[in-house]
Amino acid sequence: MALLVVLFIVMAITILSLGFLSRSDVELACGENMILRTQMDYLAESGLEHARGLILNDSNCLGNWEVAGQQLTAGADDYYDVAVVKSGAYNYQITSDAYREKNGERVGRSSLEAELRLDPCIAFWTETSTTVPGSVTITGDVYCNGTLTNNGTVGGDVFAAALSGTKNPTGHLKAIGDLSLTWPQIEVTDYSYNQTTEANSFSGDFSGVLYCSNDIELPGNVSITGMLIVDANLTITGSGNVITAGEDSAGENFPAMLVTGDLIIASSSGLNVNGLVVVNGAVQIGGTTSINGGLFVGSGIAYSGGSMTITAVPSKTAITTWPSPGNPERWSPVAGAFFKSIDRNQE
Repeated sequence: MALLVVLFIVMAITILSLGFLSRSDVELACGENMILRTQMDYLAESGLEHARGLILNDSNCLGNWEVAGQQLTAGADDYYDVAVVKSGAYNYQITSDAYREKNGERVGRSSLEAELRLDPCIAFWTETSTTVPGSVTITGDVYCNGTLTNNGTVGGDVFAAALSGTKNPTGHLKAIGDLSLTWPQIEVTDYSYNQTTEANSFSGDFSGVLYCSNDIELPGNVSITGMLIVDANLTITGSGNVITAGEDSAGENFPAMLVTGDLIIASSSGLNVNGLVVVNGAVQIGGTTSINGGLFVGSGIAYSGGSMTITAVPSKTAITTWPSPGNPERWSPVAGAFFKSIDRNQE
């Protein structure tokens, strides 16, 4: 009887021990799964930051793109895939899928979807106090190294010493020092010219980099794909002029226009630009002008009638500059970005 009692006690203890061991194994597996899920969540967030960094620092990544099989540590079994879809002029939808591979299978996964907003993104820059006329519409942020008198429509924040005028921007007035962005250091000698002209007028179609060493006029129906450099004053006298920024052999954007003097848009004339416009002098608005990219003016705006629309398009405005000989640097009108939302993908 004593032996049977001992056997029953040993059997009961064994059954209870096996139950505890089984529950411990389950708890251990749950803990490992929680650790794996947390690691994959952080890895997916790393994928989002990877995309954010590329968008801010690589002009070739401002459109739709994707990368696959990225690793934080070389030789590790953890990977992430990133897909970026441009949903607006300065908005991006980003999907980041993180996973761990074991024996050819994915044993863990985390997927995040986020909306990235480029901010600030400068559409109009001026190095002096100026007035935005009522017929000017700006979609994007504005920088003014002085007092900005706004009578037009500004769809963004304003970085200025002071703000006045009859209309308020849709964004906020911010201090000049809050913008970590500098005037693009572009020189006429930074580019190789496909054609040089000393004529007083240019007409027709052209592809490449066109350099003009003196005052020149675009009389109308001029089409330039590449870059127009005017080392003097440029006057637009006719309608139907279109200038579209091209790319160099490395796939980097040219500025659409560089004018070392003044840009004069005469009455009843028209100019449509896709890309960055840099004018070291002033811009005189007399005709109808549309700029999809950005307008950077050294001496502000003079109004003599007409209208102008400026829309920030960073994918066209990001360029390569040469602030010092032999050291090209990427320049972009975007000084930052933030995630408007981050959601877990439940699929």
